[in-house]
Amino acid sequence: MQKLRNIAIIAHVDHGKTTLVDKMILAGHILRDNAKQTGELILDNNDLERERGITILSKNVSVIYKDYKINIIDTPGHADFGGEVERVLNMCDGVLLLVDAFEGTMPQTRFVLQKALALGKKPIVVINKVDKPNCRPEVVNEQVFDLMFSLDASEEQLDYRTIYGSAKQGWMSHKWNEPTDSIVPLLDAIIDEIPEPKIVEGTPQMLVTSLEYSAYTGRIAVGKLTRGSLKAGQMVTLAKRDGVTMQKTRIKELMVFEGLGKKKVEEVPCGEICAIMGIDGFEIGDTVCDYENPEPLPPIAIDEPTMSMLFTINNSPFFGKDGKYVTSRHIKDRLDRELEKNLALRVTPGPSADSFNVFGRGVLHLSVLIETMRREGYELQVGQPHVIVKEIDGKKCEPIEEMTVDCPEEYSGTVIDLTTRRKGTLTNMSSDGERTRLEFDIPSRGIIGLRSNMLTATAGEAIMTHRLKGFEPWVGDIEMRTNGSIISGETGTAFAYSIDKLQDRGRFFINPMDQVYAGQVIGEHTRQNDITVNVTKSKQLTNMRASGSDDKASIAPPKVFTLEEALEYIQGDEYVEVTPHSMRLRKILLDENDRKRAAK
Repeated sequence: MQKLRNIAIIAHVDHGKTTLVDKMILAGHILRDNAKQTGELILDNNDLERERGITILSKNVSVIYKDYKINIIDTPGHADFGGEVERVLNMCDGVLLLVDAFEGTMPQTRFVLQKALALGKKPIVVINKVDKPNCRPEVVNEQVFDLMFSLDASEEQLDYRTIYGSAKQGWMSHKWNEPTDSIVPLLDAIIDEIPEPKIVEGTPQMLVTSLEYSAYTGRIAVGKLTRGSLKAGQMVTLAKRDGVTMQKTRIKELMVFEGLGKKKVEEVPCGEICAIMGIDGFEIGDTVCDYENPEPLPPIAIDEPTMSMLFTINNSPFFGKDGKYVTSRHIKDRLDRELEKNLALRVTPGPSADSFNVFGRGVLHLSVLIETMRREGYELQVGQPHVIVKEIDGKKCEPIEEMTVDCPEEYSGTVIDLTTRRKGTLTNMSSDGERTRLEFDIPSRGIIGLRSNMLTATAGEAIMTHRLKGFEPWVGDIEMRTNGSIISGETGTAFAYSIDKLQDRGRFFINPMDQVYAGQVIGEHTRQNDITVNVTKSKQLTNMRASGSDDKASIAPPKVFTLEEALEYIQGDEYVEVTPHSMRLRKILLDENDRKRAAK
């Protein structure tokens, strides 16, 4: 019987979770020694995670150390992917809380820690990045203690062990100013501090907390066996999360996590995290239990979504030029597949037959889904994000977020001004040398589109993070984007000659020689109203020459949006058209006369 430890690594974005897991993988000699050059961030294995440098899906890996098997779960740091973190915490017996020695505790640290403490998990605090200049490990340790105390941690949880180190340089130590040469102190602390999984005799019980998909064997259920043991080929009951439906089924194969992969086993003991193949029709939150006397476990409670967007088919003049999947049937099938594994997502039918309302945790959560779909060859159009409004005690309530902005001192006035215009209230302000940290309570509506304005106003220096605080009464109208759009009046090729003559009207989003269609939004007007222009007019060439008429066209570079910026930028009467190779903004009504009628 192998000795087990199950831990999850939780932290704010960019505090070094995945880097620490890399070092643990190397310490456990999972990879062949000549394969040390595998690069960084071994677990961030899909393209989107590598490009953005963030973890989106939580992953399991195991390390063998001194006859102990440590199951490690790497979790995402963004509050938008909170659905991933909540369900994963059910599989572990303790957590490693990672905190940056310079930044200290941030909003997302609080968000994830709250979930872990509420489930009664024992924490180990790792103060990371102590090799940074002007870091303050002792102050940060005090902050973590205060944070745990304010989150009602038990006495046992408050009696945590603190380890200092630098994951990047690959060392951990009990004192921050005494570097060691390995991360062994951390592995020892895990074995000493984190409790062993409880061994409970009786009929088997396993809550499905995660799922994997294999093209060969179909869907694989992953979870922690909390009671009894399971054998390959055993007959079991799948108890659905509604508490009523019971399905009789048989386990085909059992696997446990070993290193970066999985190993086939005949029997899984209590307390181990395992993967089951051969069970059909399960969902996250179902229980695998005894064939004769099924006793389901309570299903996972997940926070509600806070934002919705309209997904619809691409019906612009350029549809079907790029993508493979363009019909509403394709989009519906893809959203249904996503619902199986993306817990915080909801989909309802939209106002027309070929549109869907998709609800998620935030703009980032939904934009990652859109970006994945576009890379798989889908074409679709997405409407403006809307927050979800609830009726509580007869009052209209909306989601309110806690937002932290870290910026240079000279820009703090600008940041406060920008936020208060969007109905944000300043709750705390602390200065640390040259940088100031401002904390606000602000409606989720106010955050949409705020980031790009904030970066412009602070010369790119502001760092902005936020997490959901709860639902509070509606705060009234918020002034959003003030400038109108420049709209193309003709379909054709945009010429430098026309763009050059129109540059005093505003800033363009297109390059010369791009294909445009009537009704496409091609720029931002300097005034508040929309304006329709013709950029497809080329210079009339005659055999007459006049001095001064042949000036060179000099064109300012266009503004290029990322997907999140585009979604936050559009107004209520606009869509973002997303195809595998391009992204365009357009008016919902392409014809100018239709738009004028609708405005009346």
